Amino acid sequence: MATARSLADGHIKLAILTTKPANPALPTSTELSAGIAAECNILSSDFVFGATDSDKIAEKALCTINNANAIGASNYQAGVTPFRYFDTTTKNPDATADAVFGALKVKGTTLWVYARKTAKLATAAWATGDEIYLGAEVVTDTPQAPSDAGGFIKFRVPMEVQNAWDFITLAA
Repeated sequence: MATARSLADGHIKLAILTTKPANPALPTSTELSAGIAAECNILSSDFVFGATDSDKIAEKALCTINNANAIGASNYQAGVTPFRYFDTTTKNPDATADAVFGALKVKGTTLWVYARKTAKLATAAWATGDEIYLGAEVVTDTPQAPSDAGGFIKFRVPMEVQNAWDFITLAA
């Protein structure tokens, strides 16, 4: 069997679920496919979805000269900037095309977000056995207007991770 490295560009698939999966730690391809496909609606330059340093607990012995920390609770960060989509006739938000922002725009909304980052393209369908690098239950914060006035209309949405599942395999 041949192995190879893969470039990262265009390889993050992202599903946003507004309904909790039957088992959030082991979602199915059917559940993720029924979610909102967000990978083409999110700005890549400030996409943040992953683990950060765990809490540290000072646990050094009396004879230890340097710090000797134990690793405590895991920490995660999440935030995305979805592009907005508008009806070409009315110029108002298009509910279908703007579904990603629609799911994220109300502060305090609980969502389940799953990301795959493998050699598969982001546009490849979810499949049983896919490695999901992070699945998380998140709560949205208030969307923030970007500081610049250029580019497409978009808003940054910070999220707080409530539960997370690292490197899980997509169930049948």
